[in-house]
Amino acid sequence: MHILIAGVGPQALPFALYAAAIGLLVGSFLNVCIVRWPAEESVVRPRSRCPECGNLIAWYDNIPVVSWLMLRAQCRHCKLPIPVRYPLIELAVSVIWGLAAWHYGANIEALRAALFGTILLGIAVCDAREYIIPDEFSVGGMVLGILLAVAGGMLPWPQALLGAAIGFTLLWVVAWLGTKLLGQDAMGGGDIKMLAMIGAFLGWQGVLLSLFLGATLGTLIFLPLKLAGRDKLVPFGIFLALGAAACWIVGPAILDWYLSMMVGQ
Repeated sequence: MHILIAGVGPQALPFALYAAAIGLLVGSFLNVCIVRWPAEESVVRPRSRCPECGNLIAWYDNIPVVSWLMLRAQCRHCKLPIPVRYPLIELAVSVIWGLAAWHYGANIEALRAALFGTILLGIAVCDAREYIIPDEFSVGGMVLGILLAVAGGMLPWPQALLGAAIGFTLLWVVAWLGTKLLGQDAMGGGDIKMLAMIGAFLGWQGVLLSLFLGATLGTLIFLPLKLAGRDKLVPFGIFLALGAAACWIVGPAILDWYLSMMVGQ
C-alpha cells in the first residue's frame, strides 16, 4: 500500500505529461472494453462503429476527447448523441496515469499504480452499467498484478500471491455463509474474483482494508434507500473499487491511525 500525496518534483512534469497522453489512449481502449467485455465480444474486431447506425468510425473521429468535442458529441453520420461518459473516462484514465508518473517517476511502481487505477475504473463502470464484472478485469487483473510484483514492484510477489488467495477465499466464505443464511445468492462471483485481484496489487492487509472501506461506503449509501422501502440491487464492485483506490492512496495512514488508537487504549 502507498500514500499518494506529493510528486517527485518538477523534473517529473515532462514524464507525467507524456504518461497522461498515454492515459488518454488507454482510456479510449478502456471504453471499448467496458462496452464489449460484458457482452462477451472481442475488443479487437470488428472496428469501432456507431452502435446506432453501424457506420465505421474513422480514425480522425476516434481521437480521445478531441473528436468528441469536434463532433459536438454527435455521430458524424446519424447525428445521434455520443454519451459524455466516453470523454470522461478518457480524461479520468489520463489523470490516473499522469498522477502515477508524477508521484513515482519512470519505474514499475508508476505502471502498477496506473494499471490498478485503470482496472478499478473499468470494473466500477461495468458494474454500474451492467451489474457485471468481466473476468478480463478481475482474473486478468489478478494475473497482471502478480506479474508486476514479480517484475519488481514494491509489493513482493509472495505477498501478491498471498493477497490474491486471501482475497478470493475471504469473500468466497462470506458469500457461502450469506447464501446459507439467506437462502439465495448473497454475492456475485465477480466480486469474489475482484477481491482476489485487489489482493494481488495490495496484499492481504489491503484486502481487509479495501473490503472494510467498500462495505462501509456501500452501507452508508444503500441502507437509507432500504429503510425508505426502495429495493435496489447493490453493485458492490463500485464500492469495492472505491475502497481499493482509497487503500492504495491513504491505506498506510489509516492503518497507522488505527494502530495508534489501539496502542493508546
